[in-house]
Amino acid sequence: MSQERLKIEVAKAAVREVEDGMLLGVGTGSTVKRFIEALAASGKRLEGAVSSSEETTERLQASGFKVVQLNHVGDLELYIDGADEVDAHKRLVKGGGGALTREKVIAGASRRFVCIVDASKCVPLLGEFPLPVEVIPMARAFVARKLAGMGGQPALREGFTTDNGNLVLDVRNLDLVDPRKTEDAINRIPGVLTCGLFAHRAADRVLVATESGIETR
Repeated sequence: MSQERLKIEVAKAAVREVEDGMLLGVGTGSTVKRFIEALAASGKRLEGAVSSSEETTERLQASGFKVVQLNHVGDLELYIDGADEVDAHKRLVKGGGGALTREKVIAGASRRFVCIVDASKCVPLLGEFPLPVEVIPMARAFVARKLAGMGGQPALREGFTTDNGNLVLDVRNLDLVDPRKTEDAINRIPGVLTCGLFAHRAADRVLVATESGIETR
């Protein structure tokens, strides 16, 4: 089964987590794109959706869903999003699409976070995928030096600006054996908005598309 087909299957499985009338948080990425398509095809209605990116907002609105601002609602009942890596403890690396800060805010505001991935994203140890770090532009070089001092190899994501108007450093070779500790250390660097480690706010459930079906963690 192709990776694209696996994304479609896990997206359909995620729709079963959604109840009519929900306030739903929606992430960003190729698997989430398939989720929005499947949700629209299901006929389920939402009270509203809080989007993690301009890209997702456009997709939701084009599918007939009302997009609302997080500032105008209370806690969300459910957040659906993908990930670039998932470990056995449901901790994640996210941000390949550059929406990591908004994704982390929405995850924190949601009672349940269901992560949807294909089996290629499941790893024994986080860190093979470069860790995205969102930084304000004037702090780029300073933050890069600090990340290098932690043993990482930061590289500017060329030609990319986040929806918040900031830059992304993609960092290889960081020690992520203790992802909570590393998440805290990076987030303490002045100029960093957040990093793509979702260790403190891990997923509550992970749906994994495999060749033999959907596995739930």
